[in-house]
Amino acid sequence: MMRLKDFDYHLPEELIAQHPCDLRDHSRMMVVKKKTGEVECEIFQDLPAYFKKDDVLVINDSKVIPARLIGKKETGGTIEILLLSRRCGYDEPVQAWEVLLRPAKRVSVGAIISLNEECEARLIDRLSDKKWAVEFRSSMGFDHFLEKYGRAPLPPYIKRNNDDTKSVEDINRYQTIYARHPGSVAAPTAGLHFSLNILDALKKMGVHIVPVTLHVGYGTFLPIETGIVEKHIMEEEFFEITKEAAKIINEAKRVIAAGTTSTRVIESVADEAGKVKHLSGHTGLFVYPGYRFKRVNGLITNFHLPRSSLFLLVCAFAGKELITKAYKQAIENRFRFYSYGDCMLIL
Repeated sequence: MMRLKDFDYHLPEELIAQHPCDLRDHSRMMVVKKKTGEVECEIFQDLPAYFKKDDVLVINDSKVIPARLIGKKETGGTIEILLLSRRCGYDEPVQAWEVLLRPAKRVSVGAIISLNEECEARLIDRLSDKKWAVEFRSSMGFDHFLEKYGRAPLPPYIKRNNDDTKSVEDINRYQTIYARHPGSVAAPTAGLHFSLNILDALKKMGVHIVPVTLHVGYGTFLPIETGIVEKHIMEEEFFEITKEAAKIINEAKRVIAAGTTSTRVIESVADEAGKVKHLSGHTGLFVYPGYRFKRVNGLITNFHLPRSSLFLLVCAFAGKELITKAYKQAIENRFRFYSYGDCMLIL
C-alpha cells in the first residue's frame, strides 16, 4: 500500500500561474529523459526537435463548455454553479444537470437561484455532499443562455472576481486550438501550449497527429481524500477513439500523448500486447506507480497539484524519484505551475 502523503511537495504560491503565457507556444518546457535521468529546460517552440518522422502525437479534441455560472440565492447571497453533466434536455428551454454549488451551505431542495431575468435554476435533488441535480429554465433556451453568459470553468486556484464580466481571455485561452467536441468542464491543459505553427511544423516532419476524445470531468481534478493511494476511485469520464485513430496508433513505433487525458484513453483501450481498439464508452482508469504502460511511449503534461491523480500518473510514467527531481528543479528555475503554467515533455 502506498501512502498519499508520500506524493506531496511544497510549491510557493507565487508559482501558480494566474494567466496564460502571452503566446501559446512561448511557454517553458522541461524535457525529462527516462533512460538517462537528464532534465533540460527549453521552451515549447523547441518541441518539434524531439520528434521523429512517423511518430504519432495523440491529442484530446474535447471542447470545454462555458460551465461556470454566477447566480443569486433567494436571500440575496451570491452562489457559483459549476455544470458537471447533463441529465436531460438538449436545445430545450428546460434542462437538468448535475452540478457543484459554492457555497453549498444553507441551500435546500426546491430553492430557486436567479441567474438573470432570462434564466433561473431550481434545486431538484441533493445527490451527495458536493453534487446537486438542478433544473435550468431559460426563455432563450439554456444552450443559448450558456453560450452567452457562461464563463470558463477555471479551477479554484486561478483567482477571478465574480463581479467581472465574462473574460474573453479565459474563454479563448482555456481551450485548445483543436477543440471540436463540446463536453469537458475542465481543459486538457497540456494541449493549451499548441499553436498552428507547432502543429504545422510537426506535420511537415511527417509526424501523424491523431485526435481522440475524453470529456474531462471535475473528478479528474478533485483532491484524493483517501490516505492510501490504492483506495481512491476515479469518477468515470466519456471517451471515444475512432477506427482510423486506432489503426494509426497500432502502426506507430512511438506514441507520444499530449496530456494525461489522451494517455488514459489510449491505455483504457490497449490490450496487454499494446494493441488499441476503436471504442467509445466510459473510463475510470486510475494510473498510479506500479502501473505498466501498454502503448504510450512519451508524454507532454503540465505541472500538477501534489497528491493529485494527475501527479500520480506522471510518477507512474517516469518514476517518483525522477519526477521529484524534475519538480524540484522546476521550482528552483521558477517554472509556472498548474493549468495556465508551463509544461514537461517526458521521453
